[in-house]
Amino acid sequence: MTVLIAGIPSNNDTLFHAIRFSAGDPAALIDMDGTRLLIIRDIEMDRAKAHARADQIACPADFTPNEGLSGDRETAVAQSVAEALRQHEISTVRSDRTLALSFIDALQKGGISIEYDHDLGVAQRRSKDAEELDALRSAQAETQAAIAMACETIANASPDAAGVLQLDGGTLTSDRVRALIDTHLLTRGYDNPMSIVAGGSEGADCHHHGASALRTGEPVIIDVFPRCKSTRYNGDCTRTVVHGDIPPLVQSMYDAVSEAKLAGESATRAGVTGEVVHQATTERIMAHGFHLGLPEDDALPDRIAMVHGTGHGVGLAVHEPPLLDIGGPPLVAGDVITIEPGLYGPAVGGLRLEDMVVVTQDGQEDLGTGLHLGLDWATT
Repeated sequence: MTVLIAGIPSNNDTLFHAIRFSAGDPAALIDMDGTRLLIIRDIEMDRAKAHARADQIACPADFTPNEGLSGDRETAVAQSVAEALRQHEISTVRSDRTLALSFIDALQKGGISIEYDHDLGVAQRRSKDAEELDALRSAQAETQAAIAMACETIANASPDAAGVLQLDGGTLTSDRVRALIDTHLLTRGYDNPMSIVAGGSEGADCHHHGASALRTGEPVIIDVFPRCKSTRYNGDCTRTVVHGDIPPLVQSMYDAVSEAKLAGESATRAGVTGEVVHQATTERIMAHGFHLGLPEDDALPDRIAMVHGTGHGVGLAVHEPPLLDIGGPPLVAGDVITIEPGLYGPAVGGLRLEDMVVVTQDGQEDLGTGLHLGLDWATT
C-alpha cells in the first residue's frame, strides 16, 4: 500500500521524523512500496537531496496537472501529489492523522481514495533509534542543568522578615527564576516553553506556571521541558525545592512521591502496559494515605492527591504516546517516557518528581545525569 505523509516539515513532526529534514514550506512524502518520493519546494531540492531520507526528490512543477498549479504553495503541493499518484497509476493511499484537508481535497478530485491509519507515524516514532536517543540524552542533560541552577538559586536565597525570598536586593519571584531558566537554555540552543516555577498554593494546581513571590518553608515545583533548536528533540524533568526547614507534611509527601517514582521505574519494561506502571505508582501513593484523582465538590480542604497520570512519551513532541495512565498501551523497547508522580493540596501546595527513561526489554534506563532528587538544594 502506498503511504502519503504531508505537511510543513518544520511543524509536522510525523513528516520530519520520516524524512529527518526540516523546511518551512509544504512538502509531501510518497512511499510506494519502499521507494520514497519527496515533493518539496524547488529552492529546497539540493539541500533535500543531500540530507533528506528519500530516494527521489522532486518539486511541484515536476508533476504539474493539465489544469496547472495553484499559486498557493500548499494547494500546489497537494495537486502535484495527486498528479504523481496518477502518473504512477496509484488509486489508493494510506495516510495519518496529520493529513490536511487541502491534500484530501486534491486527492479526491483526482479520483484517489484515502485510507486512514491511526497508528501511522505514531508507532514509528515510539521506538527511538540511536540517533534519537543521543538527541534526547543531550536535551535531558541541559534540562537538568537548568533545573539544578534554578533549585540552587531558590535554596540559597535569603528570606526577609515575612519569609519572602530575596535575591540581589529584590524579591525572588516565579518570573525571575523562569527568566534565569530561559536565559540558561537560550544560550545553549534551546527553545523553552513557559517553565513551571510554582510555589506554595500555586503548586496545588499541577499545571500552574507560577506567578508570585517565593517563600521560605514552602515547596516550589520546577518543571522544565525545552526543545533543542538543532535536533528538535525535547527534555522533560521536574524537581521540587524547599528553602529552609522542610515542613513534616511536605516531607511525608516527598516520601510517598519518591517511593511512587521508584515503583513506577521498577515496573517499567517492554510488554508491560502504561496502565500497569501507573498502578505501581498509585499503589505507593495510597499506601502513604494520600488520595487519587481530582476532588469532588465536597472534598475536604486538606485533601492531598495525585491528580494526573504517571507519565507520557517524549520525543519530537514533549507530550506524545504512550500514555502511562488508565488504558495506557503496552510499552515497546525504545519508548522514551517520563515517570512523574506528584501530590497536590490547596493547603500545602504541590510536589512532583520527574525523570525521563528509555524502555528496554528487561527494564528501563535513565536518560538523565543522576540529578539530585531531594528537597534541600542549599549549597552554602
